[in-house]
Amino acid sequence: MTETVAEIIDAYRTGTAKPEGIIARTFERIRLHNDPAIFIALREEDEVLVEAETLARSFDKSLPLYGIPVAVKDNIDVKGLPTTAACPAFLFRPVKDATIVARLRKAGALIVGKTNLDQFATGLVGVRSPYGIPRNLFDEKFIPGGSSSGSGIAVGAGLVPLALGTDTAGSGRVPAAYSNIVGLKPSRGMVSCAGVVPACRTLDCVSIFALTVDDAITALRALAGLDEADPYSYARPLQAVGPMPNGLKLGVPITGQRLFFGDQHSADAYGEALARLATLGAKIVEIDIEPFYAVARLLYEGPWVAERYLVVQSLIASSPDSMHPVTREVILAGQHQTAASAFAAFYQLEELRRMSDRTFRLVDALALPTVPTIYSIEQVLANPIELNDRLGTYTNFVNLLDLCGLAVPASMRADGKPFGITLLAPAGRDTVLAVIGREFHAASGLPLGAIKFPQRQTAAVPA
Repeated sequence: MTETVAEIIDAYRTGTAKPEGIIARTFERIRLHNDPAIFIALREEDEVLVEAETLARSFDKSLPLYGIPVAVKDNIDVKGLPTTAACPAFLFRPVKDATIVARLRKAGALIVGKTNLDQFATGLVGVRSPYGIPRNLFDEKFIPGGSSSGSGIAVGAGLVPLALGTDTAGSGRVPAAYSNIVGLKPSRGMVSCAGVVPACRTLDCVSIFALTVDDAITALRALAGLDEADPYSYARPLQAVGPMPNGLKLGVPITGQRLFFGDQHSADAYGEALARLATLGAKIVEIDIEPFYAVARLLYEGPWVAERYLVVQSLIASSPDSMHPVTREVILAGQHQTAASAFAAFYQLEELRRMSDRTFRLVDALALPTVPTIYSIEQVLANPIELNDRLGTYTNFVNLLDLCGLAVPASMRADGKPFGITLLAPAGRDTVLAVIGREFHAASGLPLGAIKFPQRQTAAVPA
């Protein structure tokens, strides 16, 4: 069975599969899954099949994403499809691909459609969209996670082996945890945001959803690189993914600082995850996580929400009712930020950054729960802002501190819901996290996403 990027590529190279066959399978799976809230815009199957046939005739099978079906979050421009950011009144038709979409095509990927999201990528819940709520793959009463809800579900359901999201406060990690898949949030600036509708332009990252760490790194290699069209783009080299390093030290919160909001299932699953990391050779080091929590509070209590307001200020002025009411409420908080309050927050962030730097002199990476708990759709609709904030406990500080992150599945909880951890390290250490993540995920013995197929061990991804 060919489910992962690596397996599909291998099938192409051995002649046991063709791009048009994999594309036909993709569209058939989308029809059978029958969840209209996953995609906001889906391309015509015949059109993608023609691209697949052309690829098969004209392109080199050595391309890293040759014939791989990919879904793209609908705040990323794809020529020929509208960009909505989950707001119909915001809809426009881009005249060219976002840089990352162009790089996907150059690597041989086949774009199948645009996925749903919390409107304007503001939210971690996956319920703030006029296009519906994608069904959680393990319990339909519960949220799918956001903001990259459609992309996470599309990969977890096996509709596509690879999808793009974005991540400002955890949008590329939370949906991964709830769909039992990998969510890679690269170092800030490693992947271009040109052609991406901003949330917070100084913090945004394009993220990658995949079934395995190796697949995510393969995609990152195809996407990464300096882009002159994005002033926040950086040239950050990627190293090879090798074996687990000796003497690895992983930071975890002091027991009394671990927040699960009464969810004992998650608390137990986190303890089991730390025990597994120890069996893999990691030394578990307890650290004071309160400075990281303080940074997390800055994201929405500080001036960065004004960046979100800048993106939609004309829409709010002309047609406020066209926005989701919760999204509008969150973004309007940035309307009256002052320069004085912004500088006060910048000063506080730098003080907290020094404390973070001291922590990373003691450990190689942090190993944290991706989310502390999960809520039902009913709970979130009744208490939308507070519960959303709780979900960002372990994610909201990451981009403000310029950390890279890798969310990986850890286990299935006793109640049948997936639990995942996120590995975090200073920018530039993306492949260090991949080394740890691939070994940890393999040791979990978990099947891929919600599609029940087992993981297969592969060699380390080459440089």
